[in-house]
Amino acid sequence: MKKLVSCLALSAAMALPNLAAARPVTLTTTLKNYGGNGAYLALYLTDANGAYVRTLWVAGEKSKYYKHLPDWYRATGGNRSQIDGITGASVGAGRSLKVTVDLADALFDAGYKLNVDAAVEDMQDSPRDVSVPLTTAGAGKPVAGRRYVAGFSYGL
Repeated sequence: MKKLVSCLALSAAMALPNLAAARPVTLTTTLKNYGGNGAYLALYLTDANGAYVRTLWVAGEKSKYYKHLPDWYRATGGNRSQIDGITGASVGAGRSLKVTVDLADALFDAGYKLNVDAAVEDMQDSPRDVSVPLTTAGAGKPVAGRRYVAGFSYGL
């Protein structure tokens, strides 16, 4: 019993600094009125070299369509284990998706980027419809996407 309590205490002590070094970040993606079906979106993080770091959210639950989110899909290989618990419904034209994720403080102002791949049935796929540096100064400043995203912003 003493070993179990010691192990739990040690685990908690190791985890607490990581919890303190993260902050909730609200990601808001608003789509244009593009006149099609609901969009599938992959929100993910890349490092300063453009390498995939992690998936933050996937809008659209049918995995057979994930290949239409090309940059994200290539990076993850479509591995559903990476997105368990962070998926939701596709997003309709003219509507918004708002999700909150925890991001480590060390990611800010360190060259990381927030990216959004978008796809709409029977329309052209849009890899990195949005790609924006993750900076404290950029928080709250909306940016326009390339095809389906009217605006994307993140708030601290």
